[in-house]
Amino acid sequence: MARRVLVVANETHGGRSLVDAIRARHEAGDADFVVIAPQNRPHSGYVIYDDAVRDAAQMRINETLDAIREHGISAIGDVMDPDPYTATLDAVREYRIDEIILSTHPETRSGWLRHDLIERLEHATGLPIQHVVVDVEAEREKNPEKHTLIVTNKTARCEALFEDLRRRASESPHRFLVVVPQEGGHGHHIEQAKARLQTLLDRLAREGIPAMGGIGDPDPYAAVANALQFHRVDEVVIATLPQMRSRWLRSDLIGRVQKITAAPVEHIEIDVSEAESAPAQSGAKAA
Repeated sequence: MARRVLVVANETHGGRSLVDAIRARHEAGDADFVVIAPQNRPHSGYVIYDDAVRDAAQMRINETLDAIREHGISAIGDVMDPDPYTATLDAVREYRIDEIILSTHPETRSGWLRHDLIERLEHATGLPIQHVVVDVEAEREKNPEKHTLIVTNKTARCEALFEDLRRRASESPHRFLVVVPQEGGHGHHIEQAKARLQTLLDRLAREGIPAMGGIGDPDPYAAVANALQFHRVDEVVIATLPQMRSRWLRSDLIGRVQKITAAPVEHIEIDVSEAESAPAQSGAKAA
């Protein structure tokens, strides 16, 4: 039987060094992979919204799943406990793991290493653990693909937004991260945000444009700040309604986001009359 390999990562998901380690283990033969991430508590926002936290973790997992899929490797992905030690132990028990690949930042930046996570897991599980170091900043300099954060809500189904993203993808290699802030913390707001997100992801998928996404905190500023916390972002595109109708613009969202990131922040203004015009399609998987 194939050995079950657990891949544990958080902010380093999708890193080239991690993907290379999974590829090497795959090529060695007899391995099935389970990829997990903890549900990290976001730094921004006064209230923790479970759906947004879970979506954020799933997006991180998807970065690795998408990267290894390009090399013909399939895997199971699962969102686990917020504590990485508990998350790993839970996954080891649930999936009957035989070995672990654990990815961290370099030692000077890794909270996991400061808390001796590897040694504690070795003692608790008795399993072989391969430690992979991912230097996110160094890898970014070598990767020409631009990672663009798209922040949208009512404009997500708008033809103008889709055409803008398609143009960007045609001009240079892009990978889009779409965040749709839910307008409230209740069920119908969540479902509405997911439907809008899914429409845009489906359209991008049909064009073969790499994209993933999830819903975010109802406060768009917190949603952006949390995305910046966990993902590589080379530029930010914020799509809003026209000036007189946009709560985001009235709260100076553009200016506030510019203060928390060195990445360029671009504003696209879209008339709501076409914002919900695109028919909903299903197919691409929202995080």
